[in-house]
Amino acid sequence: MAGCTSRCRQGVQKLIQSLQRLVSGTLTKDKADDELEMTMVCHRPEGLEQLEAQTNFSKQELQILYRGFKNECPSGVVNEETFKHIYAQFFPHGDASMYAHYLFNAFDTTNNGSIKFKDFVVGLSILLRGTLREKLEWTFHLYDINRDGYINREEMTEIVRAIYDMMGKYTYPALKGDVPQQHVDAFFQKMDKNKDGVVTMEEFIIACQEDENMMRSMQLFENVM
Repeated sequence: MAGCTSRCRQGVQKLIQSLQRLVSGTLTKDKADDELEMTMVCHRPEGLEQLEAQTNFSKQELQILYRGFKNECPSGVVNEETFKHIYAQFFPHGDASMYAHYLFNAFDTTNNGSIKFKDFVVGLSILLRGTLREKLEWTFHLYDINRDGYINREEMTEIVRAIYDMMGKYTYPALKGDVPQQHVDAFFQKMDKNKDGVVTMEEFIIACQEDENMMRSMQLFENVM
């Protein structure tokens, strides 16, 4: 069991590292029989045609991604422990555990404690190739920790602190303990238009579209994906 978990961790790491190659067009498919292999795992994803319709990936790209996901993680699912381990490897100078927890929950749309291939590629499709609004909506859901349709100060503070903790000593500029809270206060002043103490999705999207610096700050996760 431990060996399988370790192999899955290594496999998903390889898969994440290959994403930029896929997007740049330097990752190629080396076989044509991937669809036949789709029936050989426990958690078989939906048909390629359906996933192609739901994402911005081509059928060939989905086959490549599925090959890597299936070959290295035969169970067909990634759990939170594995996800945290992956981020710990990518960010050794900080503590990535909380950010990985929140990001995992954003991918785990069914809230069942695991990420299947469909969950993975649908999320990646938005992050890598979605429209600006789609990316901002996904970001909103990341910050909406309790999934009540609003972002409150506590939720935004949790995510911002998690990002700073993950970046560790490479956070620039060097931060004092109260800086994350100051950033949250500044964000809320601009986003919470009606001053009711929470930010709706529309308030979030409008504020980000109106302020390029805010948009870059709120979408920082794209640089640590």
